[in-house]
Amino acid sequence: MFEYDKHFRECQQLNKPFIKARMNPNNENYHVEIDLITCNYNLTKEEQEEIIKLFREEIIFTKSSLDTKKFSMDEELAWFDGIPSEHVENFCNNLYDLTQKYHV
Repeated sequence: MFEYDKHFRECQQLNKPFIKARMNPNNENYHVEIDLITCNYNLTKEEQEEIIKLFREEIIFTKSSLDTKKFSMDEELAWFDGIPSEHVENFCNNLYDLTQKYHV
């Protein structure tokens, strides 16, 4: 928990989004969250569309259906469930890059 708190504070100081991933013990896939409370911007509609496209690519990879129970998104907070362990780092990096694309 301390590491999350430390990372959260660093994100606040740098005006960057807070992204965290944790393993779901039931299926060993990851639950990824992005929280923009740490920065002074929100996800635009364009960003939301690109992020959903990114998540859809993960759904195609895992050969599962795009289920609204596997993700949620608004202007300040988004979460995604079912990211495979071999893709979680890349998914988080792409998620971060998408937020910076519109808010440099």
